Amino acid sequence: MPEKGVTEDGWDCISCPSGLTAEGKCHCPTGHILVERDVNGTLLSQATCELCDGNESSFTVANALQDRCIRCEPTFVNTSRSCACSEPNILTGGLCFSSTGSFPLRRISTTRYGEIGMYLTSEWFAKYLQSSAAACWVYANLTSCQALGNMCVMNMNSYNSATFDACRLFQFIFENAAGLSAIHSISFWRQNLPWLFYGDQLGLAPQVLSTTSLPTNFSFKGENQNTKLKFVAASYDIRGNFLKWQTLEGGVLQLCPDTETRLNAAYSFGTTYQQNCEIPISKILTDFPTPIFYDVYLEYADENQHQYILAVPVLNLNLQHNKMFVNQDSNPGKWLLTRRIFLVDAVSGRENDLGSQPRVIRVATQISLSIRLVPNTINGNIYPPLITIAYSDIDIKDANSQSVKVSFSVTYEMDHGEAHIQTDIALGVLGGLAVLASLLKTAGWKRRIGSPMIDLQTVMKFLVYYAGDLANVFFIITVGTGLYWLIFFKAQKSVSVLLPMPVQEERFVTYVGCAFALKALQFLHKLISQITIDIFFIDWERPKGKVLKAVEGEGGVRSATVPVSIWRTYFVANEWNEIQTVRKINSVFQVFIVLFFLEVVGFKNLALMDSSSSLSRSPPSYIAPYSRILRYAVSAALWLAIGIIQIVFFAVFYERFIEDKIRQFVDLCSMSNISVFLLSHKCFGYYIHGRSVHGHADTNMEEMNMNLKREAENLCSQRGLVPNTDGQTFQIAISNQMRQHYDKIHETLIRKNGPARLLSSSASTLEQSIKAYHMMNKFLGSFIDHVHKEMDYFIKDKLLLERILGMEFMEPMEKSIFYNDEGYSFSSVLYYGNEATLLIFDLLFFCVVDLACQNFILAAFLTYLQQEIFRYICNTVGQKNLASKTLVDQRFLI
Repeated sequence: MPEKGVTEDGWDCISCPSGLTAEGKCHCPTGHILVERDVNGTLLSQATCELCDGNESSFTVANALQDRCIRCEPTFVNTSRSCACSEPNILTGGLCFSSTGSFPLRRISTTRYGEIGMYLTSEWFAKYLQSSAAACWVYANLTSCQALGNMCVMNMNSYNSATFDACRLFQFIFENAAGLSAIHSISFWRQNLPWLFYGDQLGLAPQVLSTTSLPTNFSFKGENQNTKLKFVAASYDIRGNFLKWQTLEGGVLQLCPDTETRLNAAYSFGTTYQQNCEIPISKILTDFPTPIFYDVYLEYADENQHQYILAVPVLNLNLQHNKMFVNQDSNPGKWLLTRRIFLVDAVSGRENDLGSQPRVIRVATQISLSIRLVPNTINGNIYPPLITIAYSDIDIKDANSQSVKVSFSVTYEMDHGEAHIQTDIALGVLGGLAVLASLLKTAGWKRRIGSPMIDLQTVMKFLVYYAGDLANVFFIITVGTGLYWLIFFKAQKSVSVLLPMPVQEERFVTYVGCAFALKALQFLHKLISQITIDIFFIDWERPKGKVLKAVEGEGGVRSATVPVSIWRTYFVANEWNEIQTVRKINSVFQVFIVLFFLEVVGFKNLALMDSSSSLSRSPPSYIAPYSRILRYAVSAALWLAIGIIQIVFFAVFYERFIEDKIRQFVDLCSMSNISVFLLSHKCFGYYIHGRSVHGHADTNMEEMNMNLKREAENLCSQRGLVPNTDGQTFQIAISNQMRQHYDKIHETLIRKNGPARLLSSSASTLEQSIKAYHMMNKFLGSFIDHVHKEMDYFIKDKLLLERILGMEFMEPMEKSIFYNDEGYSFSSVLYYGNEATLLIFDLLFFCVVDLACQNFILAAFLTYLQQEIFRYICNTVGQKNLASKTLVDQRFLI
């Protein structure tokens, strides 16, 4: 008795002729269809299995659902005149082909995943590779040709002449279809075939990328502003069916999710774009069950506003040509350009069953769109863009725990060869001038130390001077280069220049590093020179009489000279120590205001690699990466501008109307009756004449006020060293005899390591040091008073050329020379006189830290910190040097 089963529609039960399926429905043999109702829909008492007529009169076969008889595939009819594909004919992919054709019967269904070193038998290739190739070759079927091309792209466009894989089969058809016409006169694009390759001739890639420029003009500003890159793509499914034309906006090629505004910023001309993210494998498998293939084009208009599209070439870094990764070579002449791309392939990595989870997937982890400017263009013309793509093979073990990092970028390039040549020329010329300047400084130094011999010390001094001058050369070149890119890139209308790429910035960063290292050496040299100078305070005060003094051990008294107070010397020494680190700018204000303009006002936005000159960016908009050159340019420009403004304000207003510490120190010396004798070199230094015109400074308030009043009313002589002059400051070039006498006394003064150990010294040592101090004070005072005729001096003005070159032409042979110095040049041994060096050093320190960490706040903090550290070192070590050279007790120096 026949078994009862459920009808196909599930509404009734019916007797089945030949058994049941696992679902309890009627089952029919292969080639039969199940009939459960008559033509008017009435349910039969018993289902029947009808055999489809495959004879020549009908050529029918059961469909996949076995509920209808349909005409069998035309390839069966044409090949075997029946619905059966019997030998020697070939059945593949549901199609029947004759074995007598010229098409190669071999097929390679194995897919190689080179990155993980795996070969696997792809079920998709096994099912559809040969049939697609055969249908494309035999019947010129458009869909089959597209499907074959897709399989070649899935295999990374790799070509191996020894095997008939997808690309070899495609190449076979391409080569044997030479008689077919080319589409749009493009020899690489044959009729019925997809355009996959640009040929395999060496040297073809540079021609494709650099021969023809687009007539479209790109401009950042003005009436003809054009900053939109209109990319479109023809998309196909894996079976070769054309899907649609679509714009790339909206993140078509961008795997990382983001807002539409930020995604579309990738196609704003001049905006360097960078997008990175990490995506779970489970999401990729969900979003991309089958790959979509894209042929990318760029829309453009000619001078007559006629619209065209330009094919965008692809550089697939995974492509192998005869087992060689030719596209990873640095020489473009060896590249093989392609056309079609996909984002995710989760199909070819499936084995045995297309419905199972793939064993391996292939993901486009790096997509870069590079746009190159035509050299010397003034209208913003570009060459064809290039898509560089790199795929990663991922072995699926646990899709829920695995993830992959992907990136999408848009870069802009131009030929910087001319800029490099100009920079090299400037570096050569300025470097040569730096050599001459260093030689002059070395010659001046040799004259100032009184040594005509060229020895190792001379060479080292020349190198130090050259380091400072060469640092200035690198600084000028880097600031000039940075401002050039900042101004010409941000302010241009029609695009004629593009920013250097990060790789091309390395040379610039190297120059900045050299400038900083050399400037740091110059700064340390000046700092060491400042804290090791020879200095002595000449006290002109004389005793005012005699007093009675008790004599120890004798029980009596005797007459003694009134001692001269040392407090005036201590006070002047403290003031000297205080002005050691006085600068023409407020360094804290400098750091703070630069940081304020960069971070708060928004000047840092000028360093973004986009065409906008705005100081602000809206939060929803895309923020381009920073250019290191522009960051340096903006930082340097702000630092220099604010520093120069401070210096001008300090010189024009602050020093005139508020406080001038350098002039005040000279006035203090006069009021204290103390002169300052300092030697920055062996035979060269400075003299501040502080001898009081009133004879005494150690007096009471009433007398001091009276003295000041007399001086204001010109009732006394002037303060100058030369009678009836006001000149108190001098540059001095002393003779060797004078220096030798000075050293002889000075050695006695510091024999016991200076006054820091006076308390622990013996009484005799203390007495010797005090005696040496008075001897030095007396000697220098008598020298100033022209007492020593064999060590006399004369006063003169410096020649203009001597002032310009910073050296003295006349050598002090028998007499020392005092040069009138109205510019208070003794400040050159202080921070005050080296403001340019300090300003540039701080600037370079700030910029180097920022270039290293891309953080203005950290750079500002570290810059302030190093300023305080060096200021502390200068004051502390300077105190010790001052104490050791002048017998001033360090405990009284603040």
